[in-house]
Amino acid sequence: MLASNRHVPTKKQINWVKAFVFMLCLVPLMRLFWLGFQDNLSANPIELIERSTGFWALFILLATLSLTPIRLVTGRAWQLQLRRMLGLFMFFYACIHLVIYVWLDFSFDWNAICKDIVKHPRILVGFAAFILALPLALTSTNSMMRRLRERWRQLHQLVYLLAVLAIVHFWWLVKKDIREPLFYALVLCVLLGLRIHYHFSKTTKPTGKPNGISKF
Repeated sequence: MLASNRHVPTKKQINWVKAFVFMLCLVPLMRLFWLGFQDNLSANPIELIERSTGFWALFILLATLSLTPIRLVTGRAWQLQLRRMLGLFMFFYACIHLVIYVWLDFSFDWNAICKDIVKHPRILVGFAAFILALPLALTSTNSMMRRLRERWRQLHQLVYLLAVLAIVHFWWLVKKDIREPLFYALVLCVLLGLRIHYHFSKTTKPTGKPNGISKF
């Protein structure tokens, strides 16, 4: 299943890739700023910003989860060095998504927010997803990996539950046209399927130490 590990990029090339991906992840935010500057954020700018940041949080999350299956299929592991940065960008957009909701939608009226959570299960699922993302972001540093040891691996397995909750949140949000969340659900199933297939088919022993790259 694994390809040969030839043509490994140099450290300089990887740094260029990291810089490119970093700038690429900023494009959605820059687009929102540009639309705002042009006064072109649609008739409902709050909804546009909420949906855009939520979409990109989910998209980047799935991109992050795709890195390990890519390694399993190609045999090349250098792209795992992008994992932490992508995970933190996912959390960044999720934070903006949440702040827009509690600030612009409800003006930090926590009583109204609690009522909205009770009334709309999709909001509850969204909050649950964010709560799961929070410890993953806070423990994504090398020092936390060393401190938590094996517990770090166990904690970061929650990223898969996070992806499920994020897709359910999106699914319930769109209500009628479920084609887009269905597509992301299928993508997640494929990614998980590759991981499960590899887990049961591998013949070599797994390494016992964290590789210094956050799964998140």
